[in-house]
Amino acid sequence: MGDHRNDAIDYVEFPATDLERTKSFYGAAFGWTFVDYGPRYAAFQGAGVDGGFTLDAEVAARGGVLVVLYQEALGATLARVRELGGEITRETFAFPGGHRFHFRDPNGNELAVWSESA
Repeated sequence: MGDHRNDAIDYVEFPATDLERTKSFYGAAFGWTFVDYGPRYAAFQGAGVDGGFTLDAEVAARGGVLVVLYQEALGATLARVRELGGEITRETFAFPGGHRFHFRDPNGNELAVWSESA
């Protein structure tokens, strides 16, 4: 396990339309560095919080930053969010590094929760 804390904001994801241009901008403007995870995703480092840029159409359609929380007990957290009236917008799925699900809170804000294991 890494330095992740349960129930804490752990990651932010920004929509992008051009990864190379985005990386060039943030690298030059703020000194961030990047790790590419395929042609549609680049994680950034050196920003004070972990995060990434994605070409994912679902993220772009939502039109904003995705805040990602960490939780070791992903299944129990999904059940709790659903029980408390959170709308699950994307069921649990695998990605490089773990599993996550997305939900909408009572105000309509979309967030995600991730864990190393399902």
